[in-house]
Amino acid sequence: MTVYLDIVFLENILMNYIIVFATGVVIKNECKKLRLLIASVIGAIYTIVMYLEIIPIYSNFIMKFILSIVITYIAFNPKSLKKLIKNLIIFYLVSFVFGGCVFALMYFLKPQMAQIRNGVFVGAYPLKIALVGGIISFIIIQISFKLVKSKLSKKDMIYDIEVTLDNKSAKIKALLDTGNLLKDPITGYPVIVVEKASLRKIIPSNILNNSEKIIGGDISELICDSEFSKTISRFRVIPFSSLGKQNGLLLGIKPDSVNIKLDEKTEKLNNVIVGIYDKSFTKNGAYTAIFGIDMLEHDFAISSKELIAN
Repeated sequence: MTVYLDIVFLENILMNYIIVFATGVVIKNECKKLRLLIASVIGAIYTIVMYLEIIPIYSNFIMKFILSIVITYIAFNPKSLKKLIKNLIIFYLVSFVFGGCVFALMYFLKPQMAQIRNGVFVGAYPLKIALVGGIISFIIIQISFKLVKSKLSKKDMIYDIEVTLDNKSAKIKALLDTGNLLKDPITGYPVIVVEKASLRKIIPSNILNNSEKIIGGDISELICDSEFSKTISRFRVIPFSSLGKQNGLLLGIKPDSVNIKLDEKTEKLNNVIVGIYDKSFTKNGAYTAIFGIDMLEHDFAISSKELIAN
């Protein structure tokens, strides 16, 4: 069978381009077409060298792994080692799906005069199979990643919590935000940030409406209020660098307890600070509070004896 190396070269550029393009879509990288093309050409050159067995070492595992790193780096220009590893993993996943689709098409279509030599597929219809396989694998990858992301959507990270203060309680929808690392600088207790409107059942309005004055120490108008005097010992001032500000202060209050519903049980936490937030987190009110992973993992949680059935 006559094999034309220029055709094999062009076919491999196309197949490589499909793979790196699909990888870029998955990792949401705004790839430059020229970088994708250069990476695809390098992969195609390696394929020709491996096919002709010009240098035998080119076909071993280490060289193939190094090649994949080079292709990934050139195509996506990752700014850190962590991103490079992530891109490399996605590149391999896409390659495996693409390869599986191509070999499945070979099995069903059984192209004439097709063969594999030194790991390189040559023969009749490889270009058509690459195109069809690329389209099918791209669709499979898109659907698969959307399904995975849907399992990790915000809906699955919203918890029912109940804040109790002076025998009064407020039920709140709270989003688990892994980036929320707010803590009381004095006690080290984690902070759950709650919209002001969700706390009106348990915290007096004169406190909620004057949070900035309280932070600034301007409490002359409030000091005679019995509710304020009873709550003042619970106040905390929490520094933060988010929520729309580079640096700011948040008024916090130490509640009696916070109950978090976890699957079929409710965990009661004592050492938690509630931060009062003046704005809204969402337009649709899907959740009105955010809390960090520390509230689920930290050893401030009460012992298992204090877990109460749902």
